[in-house]
Amino acid sequence: MSRSATRAGSAGGVLAATCISTLVVNANTSAVSILLPAISDDTGMSLETLQWAVTGYSLVGAAVIITSGSLGDVFGRRRIFQGGLLLFVASCVLIALARTGELVIAGRVIQGASGATILACGLSLLTVGTAGDKQLRAVTLWGAAAAVGAAAGPLVGGVLVNLTGWQGLFWIDAAVAVGCMGITALMVEESRDPDRSRSIDYAGTLLIALTLMPLILGVSKSGGWGWWSPATLGCFAVTLLAGYAFLQVERRVEVPLLDLALLRNRVLIGSTIAILIGAGTINGLMYLLSLYFQDPSTLGFSPLEAGLATLPATVGLVLTAPVVPRLAQRIGARPTIVLGFAITTVGFVVVGFTQESWRYVAFLLPLIAIAVGMGLSNGPSSSGATASVPAAQVGEASGVSNMARYVGAAVATALAATIYASVSANQQADGASTAAALSAGIGAASWVMAGFSLVGVVMGAVFIARIRPGQGRNTLEDVLAAAASAAAVVHTVPPAPADDDTIASREP
Repeated sequence: MSRSATRAGSAGGVLAATCISTLVVNANTSAVSILLPAISDDTGMSLETLQWAVTGYSLVGAAVIITSGSLGDVFGRRRIFQGGLLLFVASCVLIALARTGELVIAGRVIQGASGATILACGLSLLTVGTAGDKQLRAVTLWGAAAAVGAAAGPLVGGVLVNLTGWQGLFWIDAAVAVGCMGITALMVEESRDPDRSRSIDYAGTLLIALTLMPLILGVSKSGGWGWWSPATLGCFAVTLLAGYAFLQVERRVEVPLLDLALLRNRVLIGSTIAILIGAGTINGLMYLLSLYFQDPSTLGFSPLEAGLATLPATVGLVLTAPVVPRLAQRIGARPTIVLGFAITTVGFVVVGFTQESWRYVAFLLPLIAIAVGMGLSNGPSSSGATASVPAAQVGEASGVSNMARYVGAAVATALAATIYASVSANQQADGASTAAALSAGIGAASWVMAGFSLVGVVMGAVFIARIRPGQGRNTLEDVLAAAASAAAVVHTVPPAPADDDTIASREP
């Protein structure tokens, strides 16, 4: 076989392995909330405790997402990617065989590490294995696979609960991941960065987990402990101490997870906060709706019906994505982000008025509004994060924004679950019916999410740089790449390359 044919086969293998694995990871992530009521019924663990199957996944993902990429650079991207796939298979088998909620949560925590590794090293393999326009097309397909997976997950999960039980999703995911391992072994060449220092910031990784774990524990238990109880305040104190230790470590290590000089970049910080808010609020909402729609006292949907019911949100996000690059080019990134968060805020405000008499149709328009708003804000925020730094630091900026997505998902889901459970319990204690109490719970959580979205409006207005409208390349491939970036809400997809005069201005 000729060398060119070998390279072509390798590029095709990289594209197949990374896109399929990304689709499966994202589908798995978005499907789990739909499965929780069924898992609760089988294991006897309360839904309040099972929320750790969601927040634990994101917590570990936040700690591992940058480190796994560094491990790939040093020890080989294919090797670490394969390790992530193997760990993903093991976690799926553990969850599928689990008979207790504790084992399900443990499996999901392992899945957080494996999923982050697959996404980080998969994208690295893809960018190293392709070049030029082929790289742009490959990364666009990768982002599209991530978006499709996130959109399909709840529906697939709902179908499988009815057909195979909730365990079926994890058996199928394990089988697909094994197939990806075979493709990788046969068709993907090893690559690493020989110029990179072999130093890995393991201490920083551990301290990120130690910062987030007590924070999420304190938020999750605050309903029972009380916000001002010694236990809750103790958790927050540990978070502050671990966060301080993390900053001290980052000042001293040779290759830090976070270059602290980036914290002086106002545009990057604003974009990252916007990304954190967007990822957090949409994940918190989807978690709550999955539970609310399936509760027998409210809508009483089956898992399949609940999956179908959440589909308009994910489809709305995907369909909005192609509009985003044209709109951002016409009116600028800042107004697009502000508009997106404003629409999201309105959607959450409407859900905040939820009544026990509401049927599904009452949720439909606000769901679509929230998804459209998320689609409008996500792409320009991602582009702002990467365009605000020199080319040599784009990888670091992407890592920061990806960590922010995981942090936002973990903290916002824990907060939304706590508000939902505590408000519902208080309402029932006051004599309200179960339906009225749950409606009050989801309404209260939505008002908090609306507040966060309003902060996103401020972030967009004050911190995000302007992109001069009418500049930059305007080909179909560029538009599709920007659309994939807008639709991929679980990972920052690098935008299309731009000339220096098309980069977002860095305002003082």
